[in-house]
Amino acid sequence: MKPGKKIITKAFLYVTASLMILTIFINISTGQVTDPMHAFRQNEQLGRGGNIGNILYKWENWDKDWERKEMDIMKEAGLTGIRINTRPFLHMNRDQQYALTRNEAHGYGVDLLLAVKPPYQISGVFFERLDWTVMEALDRGFAVIIDNHQYRVMGADPMGLREMFLASWVQMAEHYKDFPDNVYFGLLNEPNNNLTPYLWNYLMLDAYRIVRESNPDRTLVIGPGNWNGFSALEELKLPEKDRNIIVEVHYYSPHKFTHQGVSGNPTGVTWRGTPEEKKAVEDDFQKAADWGEKHNRPLFLGEFGVIHEADQESAVKWLTFVVEQMKKHGMSWSMWDLMGSNMGVFDQENRRWINHRKDAILPP
Repeated sequence: MKPGKKIITKAFLYVTASLMILTIFINISTGQVTDPMHAFRQNEQLGRGGNIGNILYKWENWDKDWERKEMDIMKEAGLTGIRINTRPFLHMNRDQQYALTRNEAHGYGVDLLLAVKPPYQISGVFFERLDWTVMEALDRGFAVIIDNHQYRVMGADPMGLREMFLASWVQMAEHYKDFPDNVYFGLLNEPNNNLTPYLWNYLMLDAYRIVRESNPDRTLVIGPGNWNGFSALEELKLPEKDRNIIVEVHYYSPHKFTHQGVSGNPTGVTWRGTPEEKKAVEDDFQKAADWGEKHNRPLFLGEFGVIHEADQESAVKWLTFVVEQMKKHGMSWSMWDLMGSNMGVFDQENRRWINHRKDAILPP
């Protein structure tokens, strides 16, 4: 049997076996927060922020002083939220002393992960580094999302990695159950490919139930399938009675502009803010806002940005307009690679703001 067919067959059996409990489960909740506005207030705490991977990605050369300084710089700029990108699968069943290859650290290598056998024990070193990052952020008054960023491998083989995914949340939820309520859990970044929107609804509910066992009052951040795309919101099936959920979406449209030069995409693509270009963005955000209003769910734009290879005038216009749309519709946000030079607004080499980009997202 071809690998693709095997994955589809396993997914079909799993979904079929779970079908009878879905209708029941989406209408109940083990969450204890009953105030329908609680998640909206939590979303306001996120406000404006950025994604960081810090030492959880760059496994060597941990510069704690600079990590702290980066957070200070973010705080001084008026940012209030941090989304910490983690890859817990990479830290399971490890020896006491271990290092990560670049491909591992950036989330590739599904075959390596499939070779890992139960018990899926996350290393103490992972929690040491994540604890340090969370506490440094909390000390500065940030709201924090602990984001499970294993999206590439989960998209490649969601059923093969299902138990590993659920084990990661058993351990992380238990570890952080006594942390304050401005620490949120992001169940999974950008479900994609074989982890279809339909299958994601079932797998998400499994993870949701695990987290709620130890964290009945924790604010959760959950996005739709199809790369957390706006278009997949209609397919997202959340536990209806649990109102302590923030819905996460990502925006990189038009992709040929924001990701030009990536994976062979052509370069030289511009975004001039023509009436047609603006209307396309406005329509996207209006549809997302309409969904949020219909379902009474707060919306968080967990990622957006423009690659630095793009024409800078176009990048500034796009960033400015997207931020205007988020403000218009009351969405919190977290810029991808905020403190980096790939899509972000900070020059890491010279350690200073890229002012024209920074001013686009944080108008002076």
